[in-house]
Amino acid sequence: MNSDVMKTTGAAEFEDRVGKIERTGIEHIPEEARKSRPRNLFTILFGGSLTFSVIIIGWFPISFGLSFWQATSAVVVGSAVGAALLTPTGLFGPRTGTNNPVSSGAFFGVAGRLIGSLLEATASLAFAALSIWTGGDALAGALSRFFGMTDATVARLVAYAVLSVIVTLVSVLGHANMVAAQKFMIPTAGLCLLVGIGVYARHFDASYGGTGHYALGSLFPTWVASALLCASTVASYGAYAGDWTRHISRKLHTDGSVMRAMFLGGLFGLGGPFMWGTFTATAVFNNGGFAAPYVLGLVDNAPLWFVPALIYLGLASGTAQAVINTYGTGLDTSAIIPRLSRVQATLVACVLATGLVYVGHFSHAVSAAVTVFLQLLACFSIPWIIIVTIGHVRRRGYYDPDALQVFNRGERGGIYWFRHGFNLCGLGVWIVATTVGLLFSANEWFTGPGAHLFGGADLGFLVAGCLAALLYPLVVRVFPEPAEVYGPS
Repeated sequence: MNSDVMKTTGAAEFEDRVGKIERTGIEHIPEEARKSRPRNLFTILFGGSLTFSVIIIGWFPISFGLSFWQATSAVVVGSAVGAALLTPTGLFGPRTGTNNPVSSGAFFGVAGRLIGSLLEATASLAFAALSIWTGGDALAGALSRFFGMTDATVARLVAYAVLSVIVTLVSVLGHANMVAAQKFMIPTAGLCLLVGIGVYARHFDASYGGTGHYALGSLFPTWVASALLCASTVASYGAYAGDWTRHISRKLHTDGSVMRAMFLGGLFGLGGPFMWGTFTATAVFNNGGFAAPYVLGLVDNAPLWFVPALIYLGLASGTAQAVINTYGTGLDTSAIIPRLSRVQATLVACVLATGLVYVGHFSHAVSAAVTVFLQLLACFSIPWIIIVTIGHVRRRGYYDPDALQVFNRGERGGIYWFRHGFNLCGLGVWIVATTVGLLFSANEWFTGPGAHLFGGADLGFLVAGCLAALLYPLVVRVFPEPAEVYGPS
């Protein structure tokens, strides 16, 4: 490792404590300044998932027409596959001391890593908006139950503002404060979910056989689509993993401990809330429910005394999820525009997310566009994750942290400069895999010719990921990379 990377102007520059503003952006964090632990990874993945923007993923298999056990198997298999893809993405940050998009410069080039920064930044904005939207729905539905309101538009707009202010505050404060927020969510929001099991059990029937009408015409493609939805949602957190693991010291914590935390966080931290969504969706549909907004269906089928718990899940827990997204967007905005500090970039990200929420509220086209984008996101991000994971294994985990920071310092050169800052091997494979994956995608905007062959099932991210896994090792063998990227040994 270049000794210049390890130099610091004082501990205060990398301070990361609850109640203090984190100043560190995408620059390398020295080993001695890293205070986080692997168990915090599970905390973030679990605590930030106890909200409707994540829980709703478990509602989709039931709304697609699957029975309870069919939906359950899809959620379990999908979560396990997604967790397996997510797990290795936690290994980059402890080695590079920066987030995953910047770390990807080792495989895409220091300028080509902007692909990862743009993917994470835009995805985070969309997920943040979704979290705030579902929180507004929770409040609106609750007010309608309590006060018999026929129009809760004002309540929604106020809820958006309150959520946005809290999200901005915690995101600006930084990593340690985000972890503290998630630690608070686990016992509080977790208790709400546990009580909710008893509340909705009165309408639940494990023998529920589904609606009888499969969304994709028959059982198998509908089941596959449901499992892939869960898998892609879990795996999509791979781009964010470095936001948290860059604060973990390799001297104090092993790769195994990081990987265990990532896998368990993906399988149980996200898969658990998915299953709560499947369970409650079964109860709602079994009670004559409807495919209307999921949150409103929960409110309508809950006793009045449980409605405040639903409000909490939508507002407080929704805030915790949105913080993860806007924090990541801030880091990536500072990566795209290096002259912005992390705090400045985070403020910009929060303003953009808030604007998207309000525009989406008044324009159905915008909210629909966000939904389609999140569907397509997996097609862009999964091959990116596959490429950086294979590259990490091929190079045996070797990185030059100083060379990764060349673009951020406005310099040129280094072992990751390749051709004008781009590694054509990684970049070319990603473009090909993504393009072919889009041909197998299906959404409200278009259905690719490949998707038609499989009954309209959205297999885009699966095809793109498999193609990247096949092509990347072949391409780097045919066009060998410079020896120095593999390290001095």
